[in-house]
Amino acid sequence: QDINAYNGEQPAEKLPFPIIADKNRELAVKLGMLDPDELDKDGMPLTARVVFIFGPDKKLKLSILYPATTGRNFDEILRVVDSLQLTAYKKVATPVDWKPGDSVMVVPTLPDEEAKKLFPKGIFTKELPSGKNYLRYTPQP
Repeated sequence: QDINAYNGEQPAEKLPFPIIADKNRELAVKLGMLDPDELDKDGMPLTARVVFIFGPDKKLKLSILYPATTGRNFDEILRVVDSLQLTAYKKVATPVDWKPGDSVMVVPTLPDEEAKKLFPKGIFTKELPSGKNYLRYTPQP
C-alpha cells in the first residue's frame, strides 16, 4: 500500500506488478544486494536498489544495482526493456543513448546482402578513420 500511496494512487491490495517481500533479508544477502557503504541506525548494511530483467527464455538479460542512497531511473529501465524486446527479434543492436524510434545498428555478423533484404528502408555506414565499415545503421524496423 505504501508503494501505491507514494505514487499518488489509492492503495490497492494487489499491485499491477510482482514484488517480493524480504522481511528477513534472506534474498538480499543471497543475491548480494547489500550496500556495505550505507548503514542503518543499528550499523546493518542497507539493501541496495536492484533491478533484474529476465527474458522469456528465463535467462537474466540485465541487472542494475543502485546504491541504497540512489533512486532507480525508470526511464532507463523502460528504454532497456524496449531495446531487449527489439533486439531479441530483429538482427539489430541499439547504440548508446538509443530511444525507441531512433536508428539502430545492424549486427556485424549479418552479411551486407542479407542486411539489404532485411532492412528495405536502407542502411548507412558511419565513416571511421580505420576505413572499416562495421558500424551500419538502419531506421528502427
